[in-house]
Amino acid sequence: MDRTTKAKKTYQILIVDDHPIIRKGIRALLEQEADFEVSGEAAGRSELLSTLRLDIPDLILLDISLQSSDGIEVTKAIRAEFGGVPILVVSMHDENLYAERSLRAGANGYIMKQEMAENVVKAIRQVLAGKIYVSDNVRQKVLRDLTHPNSDIHSTPIERLSDRELEVFRLIGEGKGTRQISEMLNLSIKTIETYRAHIKDKLAIKSASELARCAVSWVESGKAPNL
Repeated sequence: MDRTTKAKKTYQILIVDDHPIIRKGIRALLEQEADFEVSGEAAGRSELLSTLRLDIPDLILLDISLQSSDGIEVTKAIRAEFGGVPILVVSMHDENLYAERSLRAGANGYIMKQEMAENVVKAIRQVLAGKIYVSDNVRQKVLRDLTHPNSDIHSTPIERLSDRELEVFRLIGEGKGTRQISEMLNLSIKTIETYRAHIKDKLAIKSASELARCAVSWVESGKAPNL
Protein backbone atom coordinates (compact mmCIF):
# COMPACT_ATOMS: atom_id res chain seq x y z
CA MET A 1 0.00 0.00 0.00
CA ASP A 2 1.26 3.50 -0.80
CA ARG A 3 2.41 4.97 2.48
CA THR A 4 1.63 8.46 1.21
CA THR A 5 -2.02 7.54 1.01
CA LYS A 6 -3.86 8.53 4.16
CA ALA A 7 -7.14 7.06 5.28
CA LYS A 8 -9.93 9.61 5.10
CA LYS A 9 -11.19 10.63 8.54
CA THR A 10 -14.69 9.59 9.51
CA TYR A 11 -16.48 12.19 11.63
CA GLN A 12 -18.61 10.93 14.49
CA ILE A 13 -21.84 12.92 14.92
CA LEU A 14 -24.27 12.69 17.84
CA ILE A 15 -27.90 13.64 17.10
CA VAL A 16 -29.96 15.15 19.94
CA ASP A 17 -33.69 15.54 19.28
CA ASP A 18 -36.74 14.38 21.22
CA HIS A 19 -38.60 13.23 18.09
CA PRO A 20 -37.55 9.74 16.87
CA ILE A 21 -38.82 10.36 13.33
CA ILE A 22 -36.74 13.54 13.02
CA ARG A 23 -33.66 11.75 14.35
CA LYS A 24 -34.20 9.02 11.77
CA GLY A 25 -34.49 11.57 8.97
CA ILE A 26 -31.35 13.42 10.04
CA ARG A 27 -29.44 10.14 10.34
CA ALA A 28 -30.43 9.15 6.79
CA LEU A 29 -29.37 12.57 5.50
CA LEU A 30 -25.97 12.52 7.21
CA GLU A 31 -25.13 8.94 6.32
CA GLN A 32 -25.26 9.87 2.63
CA GLU A 33 -21.87 11.48 3.30
CA ALA A 34 -19.03 8.95 3.10
CA ASP A 35 -17.06 10.59 5.92
CA PHE A 36 -20.00 11.13 8.32
CA GLU A 37 -21.07 8.49 10.81
CA VAL A 38 -23.88 8.89 13.36
CA SER A 39 -22.24 7.67 16.56
CA GLY A 40 -25.42 7.86 18.61
CA GLU A 41 -28.75 9.52 19.36
CA ALA A 42 -30.20 11.14 22.46
CA ALA A 43 -33.71 12.38 23.22
CA GLY A 44 -32.87 14.80 26.03
CA ARG A 45 -30.36 16.28 28.43
CA SER A 46 -29.84 13.31 30.76
CA GLU A 47 -29.37 10.82 27.93
CA LEU A 48 -27.04 13.22 26.13
CA LEU A 49 -24.78 13.85 29.13
CA SER A 50 -24.64 10.13 29.93
CA THR A 51 -23.63 9.41 26.33
CA LEU A 52 -20.92 12.09 26.39
CA ARG A 53 -19.44 10.64 29.57
CA LEU A 54 -18.81 7.43 27.65
CA ASP A 55 -17.59 8.88 24.37
CA ILE A 56 -17.07 12.36 22.89
CA PRO A 57 -18.15 12.72 19.23
CA ASP A 58 -16.63 15.08 16.68
CA LEU A 59 -19.83 17.15 16.65
CA ILE A 60 -23.16 17.38 18.47
CA LEU A 61 -26.23 18.27 16.40
CA LEU A 62 -28.52 19.69 19.10
CA ASP A 63 -32.21 20.58 18.78
CA ILE A 64 -32.99 23.67 20.81
CA SER A 65 -36.52 22.58 21.83
CA LEU A 66 -36.21 19.47 23.98
CA GLN A 67 -39.08 18.33 26.17
CA SER A 68 -36.86 17.89 29.21
CA SER A 69 -34.71 21.01 28.82
CA ASP A 70 -33.94 24.00 26.67
CA GLY A 71 -31.12 23.58 24.16
CA ILE A 72 -29.40 26.75 25.34
CA GLU A 73 -29.18 25.45 28.91
CA VAL A 74 -28.01 22.08 27.58
CA THR A 75 -25.28 23.86 25.58
CA LYS A 76 -24.11 25.60 28.75
CA ALA A 77 -24.06 22.25 30.58
CA ILE A 78 -22.01 20.64 27.80
CA ARG A 79 -19.50 23.48 27.87
CA ALA A 80 -19.21 23.31 31.67
CA GLU A 81 -18.46 19.57 31.74
CA PHE A 82 -16.96 18.68 28.37
CA GLY A 83 -15.21 21.79 27.13
CA GLY A 84 -14.86 22.45 23.43
CA VAL A 85 -16.76 19.67 21.64
CA PRO A 86 -18.34 21.37 18.57
CA ILE A 87 -22.08 22.03 18.84
CA LEU A 88 -24.40 22.90 15.95
CA VAL A 89 -27.80 24.04 17.24
CA VAL A 90 -30.92 23.25 15.22
CA SER A 91 -34.17 25.17 15.68
CA MET A 92 -37.55 25.85 14.14
CA HIS A 93 -37.84 29.08 16.11
CA ASP A 94 -37.06 32.65 15.08
CA GLU A 95 -33.30 32.83 14.53
CA ASN A 96 -33.30 36.49 15.57
CA LEU A 97 -34.21 35.31 19.07
CA TYR A 98 -32.16 32.16 19.40
CA ALA A 99 -29.05 32.32 17.21
CA GLU A 100 -27.07 34.86 19.25
CA ARG A 101 -28.21 33.27 22.52
CA SER A 102 -26.96 29.91 21.29
CA LEU A 103 -23.58 31.35 20.32
CA ARG A 104 -23.23 33.13 23.66
CA ALA A 105 -24.02 29.85 25.42
CA GLY A 106 -21.13 28.21 23.58
CA ALA A 107 -22.57 26.80 20.34
CA ASN A 108 -20.44 26.85 17.20
CA GLY A 109 -23.33 27.32 14.81
CA TYR A 110 -27.07 27.71 14.39
CA ILE A 111 -29.24 26.38 11.58
CA MET A 112 -32.98 26.56 11.03
CA LYS A 113 -34.78 23.24 10.51
CA GLN A 114 -36.37 24.68 7.38
CA GLU A 115 -32.94 24.85 5.70
CA MET A 116 -31.49 21.60 7.02
CA ALA A 117 -32.06 19.46 3.94
CA GLU A 118 -30.20 21.98 1.82
CA ASN A 119 -27.52 23.31 4.17
CA VAL A 120 -26.94 20.98 7.14
CA VAL A 121 -23.96 19.21 5.55
CA LYS A 122 -22.39 22.55 4.67
CA ALA A 123 -23.04 23.80 8.23
CA ILE A 124 -21.52 20.69 9.81
CA ARG A 125 -18.40 20.86 7.63
CA GLN A 126 -17.96 24.53 8.44
CA VAL A 127 -18.19 23.88 12.19
CA LEU A 128 -15.85 20.87 11.93
CA ALA A 129 -13.37 23.19 10.19
CA GLY A 130 -13.35 25.39 13.28
CA LYS A 131 -15.62 28.09 11.87
CA ILE A 132 -18.95 29.52 13.01
CA TYR A 133 -22.05 28.78 10.94
CA VAL A 134 -25.02 31.19 10.90
CA SER A 135 -27.27 32.54 8.18
CA ASP A 136 -26.43 35.79 6.40
CA ASN A 137 -29.32 37.43 8.24
CA VAL A 138 -27.89 36.47 11.65
CA ARG A 139 -24.39 37.49 10.61
CA GLN A 140 -25.62 40.98 9.72
CA LYS A 141 -27.55 41.23 12.99
CA VAL A 142 -24.47 40.25 15.01
CA LEU A 143 -22.35 42.83 13.21
CA ARG A 144 -25.04 45.46 13.74
CA ASP A 145 -25.20 44.67 17.45
CA LEU A 146 -21.40 44.87 17.71
CA THR A 147 -21.29 48.29 16.08
CA HIS A 148 -24.28 49.59 18.08
CA PRO A 149 -24.01 47.67 21.40
CA ASN A 150 -26.25 50.00 23.41
CA SER A 151 -28.94 50.47 20.80
CA ASP A 152 -32.45 49.09 21.20
CA ILE A 153 -33.49 50.23 17.73
CA HIS A 154 -33.66 46.70 16.36
CA SER A 155 -34.83 44.99 19.55
CA THR A 156 -38.30 43.65 20.18
CA PRO A 157 -39.66 43.18 23.71
CA ILE A 158 -39.23 39.41 23.53
CA GLU A 159 -35.54 39.80 22.62
CA ARG A 160 -35.03 41.43 26.02
CA LEU A 161 -36.08 38.28 27.87
CA SER A 162 -33.26 36.39 29.57
CA ASP A 163 -32.46 32.86 28.38
CA ARG A 164 -34.38 31.34 31.28
CA GLU A 165 -37.35 33.68 30.83
CA LEU A 166 -37.51 32.75 27.16
CA GLU A 167 -37.41 29.07 28.10
CA VAL A 168 -40.33 29.54 30.50
CA PHE A 169 -42.18 31.54 27.85
CA ARG A 170 -41.74 28.68 25.37
CA LEU A 171 -42.99 26.10 27.86
CA ILE A 172 -46.06 28.24 28.62
CA GLY A 173 -46.69 28.35 24.87
CA GLU A 174 -46.50 24.56 24.77
CA GLY A 175 -49.32 24.39 27.30
CA LYS A 176 -47.28 23.67 30.42
CA GLY A 177 -48.56 24.95 33.78
CA THR A 178 -46.47 26.53 36.52
CA ARG A 179 -46.10 23.34 38.54
CA GLN A 180 -45.19 21.28 35.49
CA ILE A 181 -42.59 23.85 34.40
CA SER A 182 -41.08 23.89 37.90
CA GLU A 183 -40.71 20.11 37.80
CA MET A 184 -39.24 20.11 34.29
CA LEU A 185 -36.66 22.79 35.10
CA ASN A 186 -36.05 21.57 38.66
CA LEU A 187 -36.93 25.01 40.03
CA SER A 188 -39.39 26.03 42.73
CA ILE A 189 -42.91 27.12 41.89
CA LYS A 190 -42.11 30.51 43.43
CA THR A 191 -39.16 30.91 41.06
CA ILE A 192 -41.31 30.09 38.04
CA GLU A 193 -43.93 32.57 39.22
CA THR A 194 -41.18 35.19 39.47
CA TYR A 195 -40.11 34.44 35.90
CA ARG A 196 -43.71 34.71 34.74
CA ALA A 197 -43.98 38.12 36.41
CA HIS A 198 -40.76 39.32 34.76
CA ILE A 199 -41.99 38.12 31.36
CA LYS A 200 -45.31 39.93 31.76
CA ASP A 201 -43.49 43.09 32.78
CA LYS A 202 -41.02 43.00 29.88
CA LEU A 203 -43.71 42.21 27.32
CA ALA A 204 -46.21 44.69 28.84
CA ILE A 205 -48.72 41.89 29.42
CA LYS A 206 -51.33 42.39 32.11
CA SER A 207 -52.98 39.01 32.60
CA ALA A 208 -52.12 35.31 32.74
CA SER A 209 -54.52 34.59 29.88
CA GLU A 210 -52.87 37.18 27.65
CA LEU A 211 -49.46 35.72 28.53
CA ALA A 212 -50.66 32.25 27.52
CA ARG A 213 -52.16 33.57 24.27
CA CYS A 214 -48.94 35.35 23.26
CA ALA A 215 -46.79 32.35 24.19
CA VAL A 216 -48.97 29.93 22.23
CA SER A 217 -48.98 32.26 19.22
CA TRP A 218 -45.18 32.43 19.29
CA VAL A 219 -44.67 28.69 19.65
CA GLU A 220 -47.07 27.94 16.79
CA SER A 221 -45.58 30.50 14.44
CA GLY A 222 -41.94 30.33 15.49
CA LYS A 223 -41.88 34.13 15.43
CA ALA A 224 -42.08 36.86 18.04
CA PRO A 225 -45.66 37.74 18.99
CA ASN A 226 -47.18 41.01 17.86
CA LEU A 227 -47.02 43.01 21.08
